[in-house]
Order: sequence, then C-alpha cells, then structure tokens
Amino acid sequence: MTKQIWLNLPVKEVARSKAFFAKIGFSFNEQYATPQSTCLSVGATHFAVMLFEEAIFEGFVRNKITDTQSSSEVLISIDAESREEVDEFAKKVEKAGGIVFDKPAEIQGWMYGCGFADLDGHRWNMLYMDFSKMPKQ
Repeated sequence: MTKQIWLNLPVKEVARSKAFFAKIGFSFNEQYATPQSTCLSVGATHFAVMLFEEAIFEGFVRNKITDTQSSSEVLISIDAESREEVDEFAKKVEKAGGIVFDKPAEIQGWMYGCGFADLDGHRWNMLYMDFSKMPKQ
C-alpha cells in the first residue's frame, strides 16, 4: 500500500526552524529540501517530518492553519534511550529557544518524559519507556 509516510507541519520561517531543530540534535534529508521547506530525518527509520512555510502548507491542505497558541491538532512523540537523555534533551530545547511545557517526570509508573513546543508552537514529547514496568492486560 505505502512505502513511506511523512508528517507535514507549517512553519513561519524554514531557516529559523531548521536552526532550532539542528540545535536540539535532529538531522535533515536534503533530498526533499527547497527554499520553502526542509525535511527532518527522525530516528532509525528516518521518519520524514516536512516543515513547510505556512503559505505553501495552506495551499496543500486547503484549510486554515491551527493556532498552536490556543489549540493542538497533534502530539508528536519521539523515544529516548534513557531518563538522562530526556533530561539533556529538555535542556537543549530550552537553550535553543523552545518551550518545555511539561518538565521531565515519571509518567504512569513506566515512562519518563517531557513535553515541549517548537518555535511554531507544535507540541512534541520525548519518552523513555521501561517496558518491564508496563502494566499488563
């Protein structure tokens, strides 16, 4: 059915967003880059997160862009290998100008994570999951 999936997000300034994501450790797939877009390459599977300037994005969706200051349409989750990675990542986000809206903490007894907003207000979280502590059904 499909070979790959992309997540597309609107941003005000591609260069500014690219600098932010580079500072917090993301890499890029330049194959998909244009002057109005860039492509984050996320994780071992190189999941593509496309960042498009707002006008381009609106042309694709033929709809109004969500006001990320007052609502959220999606929460993008990324995994961590340890609690320490979550703690360090939260510091990088703040240093790069992002907002950590949920400080690193234990969640439901088996996860440890933090929530942050990027420069355009898109909400992300980073989670370390200890599956040995995950409740069983």
